[in-house]
Amino acid sequence: MNAKECCSVNGLKNALADNHYPGRGVLWCRTGDGDSLGGYFLTGRSPASKARALHRTPEGTLLVAPSESSAHDHLRHYVAARQSGQWLVFGNGEQVATVADRLDSGGLPAQALDGLDYEPDPPIFTPRLTVVADGQVGGRAWFGAARHSSGGRTATNRLTLEVSHLKPGEGVLMTTYRSDGHEIATGDPFTEVRVAAGNRRGLLDELWASLPPRLRIAAAVFSPGGLAEADVRQAAPAQS
Repeated sequence: MNAKECCSVNGLKNALADNHYPGRGVLWCRTGDGDSLGGYFLTGRSPASKARALHRTPEGTLLVAPSESSAHDHLRHYVAARQSGQWLVFGNGEQVATVADRLDSGGLPAQALDGLDYEPDPPIFTPRLTVVADGQVGGRAWFGAARHSSGGRTATNRLTLEVSHLKPGEGVLMTTYRSDGHEIATGDPFTEVRVAAGNRRGLLDELWASLPPRLRIAAAVFSPGGLAEADVRQAAPAQS
């Protein structure tokens, strides 16, 4: 990426500020100190969506679970991030566990991301977004998006994007939704962004500050092999 291209890429905050409802999102980037990091966030509008939290398990898994007593809902409660050998897998639904299992069985990232479908939640048909990243410095990451056709087709459109050789300050973002404040549509296939953060903690601050305050639920930043030490931030519970 040359200087001219760099300047034409939106900062993370600007990219999210232009989106009035990003839904859920995945981010892979390098901070100023050179770390390769993943990020995941939840935003929501309905009480059911907001009644969720991100939890770290001692085994090093990140879960989206109810913040209060409620029945399991496979579209709202799921494994959001899991380590599978050398691979870090994270995303916005139950497909994360499926992809991790495929990698555990010896599959390669592009193979593990194949055959996934969008969520069965008409009329918007939320995309399923998944990232598989290796643990090498400046290493590669594979983004997978299972999306509904913008036309009348019901068959899933599947995008696999391989990202490599990111430099400090560079990243790639996917969000489930895009909104102008009135209409909601599925998000762009992917967005290249600049991150200003110098380290992991700074990235969580930057990501959190970039999300619409009234919609924020939770966000996390983590490194390959370091899910048990993920930095997690939750919105304060709504006051009744």
